[in-house]
Amino acid sequence: MNQMQIITLAKDAMLVTLMVASPMLLIGMIVGVVIAIFQSVTQIQEMTLTFVPKIVAIMIGMLFFASWMLTKLTDYTTNLITHIPDMIR
Repeated sequence: MNQMQIITLAKDAMLVTLMVASPMLLIGMIVGVVIAIFQSVTQIQEMTLTFVPKIVAIMIGMLFFASWMLTKLTDYTTNLITHIPDMIR
């Protein structure tokens, strides 16, 4: 296994991680911004107000994106396992 294969493997792993995590992070960020705007408009400064809506939104997002995320992770894992013989030479 040479350096280029290691770099490619690390790059692919980081890319799949970012692709799988980004929908949940974006949902959390959007809900957080909406709640922050709501808090600043109404001047409600309750710190715990952001947690429940974010958790609910991310759970709904997980239900919506779960099949896509599982497909991406399965494809990456299958590709990694099938290329093990090429990597150990």
